[in-house]
Amino acid sequence: MNSNKTHHREKIALLFFLLFLCMTGLMGRLVFLMVFRSEHYSAMAEDLHERERTIKAARGNIIDANGIVIATNRTVCTISVIHNQIKKADEVVAVLSKELGLEESEVRKKVQKYSSREIIKTNVDKAMGDQIRAYHMEGVKVDEDYKRYYPYDTLASKVLGFTGGDNQGIIGLEVKYESYLKGMNGKILTMSDAAGIEIPNAAEDRIEPIAGQNLTVSLDVNIQRYCEQAAYQVMEKKGANRVSIIVMNPQNGEIMAMVNTPEFNLNDPFTLNTSVEIPKTEKEKQNMLNQMWRNPCINDTYEPGSTFKIITAAAGLESGVVKLDDHFSCPGFRIVEDRRIRCHKVGGHGSETFLQGMMNSCNPVLIDVGQRLGVDGYYKYFVQFGLKGKTGIDLPGEATTIMHKKEDMGLVELATVSFGQSFQITPMQLITTASSIINGGNRITPHFGVKSVRADEELVHDFTYPVKEGILSKETSATMRYILEQVVSEGSGKRAKIEGYRIGGKTATSEKLPRSLKKYISSFIGFAPADDPKVIALITIDEPQGIYYGGTIAAPVIADIFKNILPYLGIEPTAEDTVSAFRISG
Repeated sequence: MNSNKTHHREKIALLFFLLFLCMTGLMGRLVFLMVFRSEHYSAMAEDLHERERTIKAARGNIIDANGIVIATNRTVCTISVIHNQIKKADEVVAVLSKELGLEESEVRKKVQKYSSREIIKTNVDKAMGDQIRAYHMEGVKVDEDYKRYYPYDTLASKVLGFTGGDNQGIIGLEVKYESYLKGMNGKILTMSDAAGIEIPNAAEDRIEPIAGQNLTVSLDVNIQRYCEQAAYQVMEKKGANRVSIIVMNPQNGEIMAMVNTPEFNLNDPFTLNTSVEIPKTEKEKQNMLNQMWRNPCINDTYEPGSTFKIITAAAGLESGVVKLDDHFSCPGFRIVEDRRIRCHKVGGHGSETFLQGMMNSCNPVLIDVGQRLGVDGYYKYFVQFGLKGKTGIDLPGEATTIMHKKEDMGLVELATVSFGQSFQITPMQLITTASSIINGGNRITPHFGVKSVRADEELVHDFTYPVKEGILSKETSATMRYILEQVVSEGSGKRAKIEGYRIGGKTATSEKLPRSLKKYISSFIGFAPADDPKVIALITIDEPQGIYYGGTIAAPVIADIFKNILPYLGIEPTAEDTVSAFRISG
């Protein structure tokens, strides 16, 4: 009996001992956590109850060559509600639905939702945001934000591009220079309870946003506007699908204008710019939007036609297979292997020198030059002039040249390539290569970006671009300038003549595929002054109705543009007897 009692006491003592050990361990752990780990768990608790709202950074402006802002920001507001801070729910619902033009039921649903924050409406005009703020309604937040704004609506739309709902660049310069323009968002830090509801009257911490850098570009608003006007006029007059114009400095690659009509409204980029065809589905509409946003100057390729004779002539002269006074005969065609390839002049040009052949834009003469070069020789200069790669322009989505593989290029393919058919390039590639041929032989990189600066005007980056020197000799370059000046003064490009100015250029009328449709692209490339080029321009007119010859309808457009922009650029006439030139007002 006593033995059982003793055993029972021992068990109770052991139990109390074990309980003591547990309590001691727990107390020790509690002391450890409270003393040695307090900062860690305090930070975790704070993080658990900390909530943040983003303060969007102002996106950098895009500024033209004259300092004119062509892309900027408008202050807009985001209206939101915090459920547990609202004291007068009916008033909040009534005011917000009335001022914002929303259904009461829609607003009430969000006001009654028990959450940390409910957004009622974004992109609200600042004036309206201020008006709502003036009601001083508890639980209603009015946060300022930025929306991209383009002062000139449609100007250079396919060059500038636009931003999405998150203010991030989608196409054009907006996306290419995103890292410079976007800035760094700030934050508003608030405290919330265990349920994630923001605590009323809790102190707010702010991390201020850093504005994006301003981007200065070479595009000139005045030249761009004049070129757009000229493009729309010829588009309407000739019933063309579209018209593209590029104006560039051939010495350094700075692009002054790039027009792609029809343009679209940058402040409303998701509305189609045509009512000819109404999309039946969202997918169809998106495809139409994608087409509307395309920049044909760099995204699309075409057969250049006779403007490409500039490249064939330069290669022939540089290699020594032809000279200006070499004689040729044009009966109106040339037979290459089993193909009869005709000249645009059915009866032929008869006997002519190489210079006259270029002035007449004679296909047989250029075919002969190509045959003298041979496939290997021609391909060598095609690569040497930079035609196999991209131009490197600072816009997204540049297309590459579509050219025969060297091993697949026979005499017939060589013949057609020699006068600009059976392969495709972009208008940007053509004007860049032509610039490099007439500027002394330096392959330039076409571009818009000049520099980026901070909001306080401190320079951040001066953009530089590759130049490949000596793609052909200065002598050949000078000869090409002379030839192309003769094309305008006395040859097929005479409609581009401007009294008092020395103009060089080349016409083209290329037939689109399939040939059976008899649809054409008319074009002209011109530069001035011919002896020391400061500006070069290319126009392409897609499917003009009626008369479609480049020398007839494209050359006069460039002449009209030059009449206006040459004096504006400070390029004065060289002859005493000149026509009066209208100067673009800045």
